[in-house]
Amino acid sequence: MALIEGNSIRSTCRMTGIAKGTVLSLLADLGDQCAAYHDEHVRNVKTKRIQADECWSFIGAKQKNVSAEKMAAGWGDVWTWTALDADTKLIVSYLVGQRGADWAKAFLEDVASRVSNRIQLTTDGHHVYADAVESAFGADVDYAMLIKLYGNPVNPDTRYSPGEVIGIDTKVIVGRPDPKHIATSFVERQNLTMRMSMRRFTRLTSGFSKKLANHEHMLAIYFMYYNWCRVNQTLRVTPAMEAGLSTHVWDVSELVSLLDNRSILHGLLKTA
Repeated sequence: MALIEGNSIRSTCRMTGIAKGTVLSLLADLGDQCAAYHDEHVRNVKTKRIQADECWSFIGAKQKNVSAEKMAAGWGDVWTWTALDADTKLIVSYLVGQRGADWAKAFLEDVASRVSNRIQLTTDGHHVYADAVESAFGADVDYAMLIKLYGNPVNPDTRYSPGEVIGIDTKVIVGRPDPKHIATSFVERQNLTMRMSMRRFTRLTSGFSKKLANHEHMLAIYFMYYNWCRVNQTLRVTPAMEAGLSTHVWDVSELVSLLDNRSILHGLLKTA
C-alpha cells in the first residue's frame, strides 16, 4: 500500500521495517502477476469512448544527461502510454516505452485487441497517433485529435510544464466522432493521479526509477490497484466494477494474493 501512495522504496522500508531486498522482490513478483492478470482479464471491454495520452518520466537520469553506456543499460527518458475508458475510468491498456511511431502502433493495437465494439477515440496532437490508429483500427473507429495551443512559458529553460493554454483545436481524422466528447481531460487527470501516487514520477526528487524493470513492475501494480481496488469518488465503485469486470472492491490483501511465490508473502507477513 505504501508504494502506491507516493512512498519511495527506502521510506517504505523505514515505515514497515522490511528489508529493501524483500520489498524489491515483492515489487518484481507482484508486478509480474499484476501485469499478467491485467493482460488476461481486461478483454472484450464494452466502451463507447477511449481517451489516450502519454506521461513522461525517466530512468536513472534525464535523457540529456545520459551517457551512451548508460543509455544502453536502459537509462534516459521513458513514457507511459495510457488508454482510459471515459465512462468507467478503467485503464484499458498501458505501455511503457519510448514516444515513437513503433510504440504508438504497439500501444493502439493492444487497445484495439481489448475492446469489443466500435469506439470514439481521442488523443492529443502527437503526430505518430494518426498512422498508428489506422494500423490498429482501420476505418472501424471514430477518431479525433485534440490539439492544445500553448503560449510561451515564463522561463523556458527551467519550467517543466508547458506555457498557458491559449486555445484548443480539434481535428477529425476518421469517422464521425461526437464533438461533445472530443476530450482528453479524464486521461490527463488519471496521469496526474499516477504521478502523485508513485514516487518514481514525482519531479525534483531522488525517488526516480533506477531500473526500467522496476519502473514497469511498479506501474503494473499501480494500474491493478487503480482498476480493482481504488474506489472512484464520482462513480462510488472501482473502474473494474463499473466496467463489469469485477463484482466487488478488492482490498490490498486480495491484490497481494496474486503472488505465486508464497515464500515472499509469508516472509512479509512474518516480518510485519
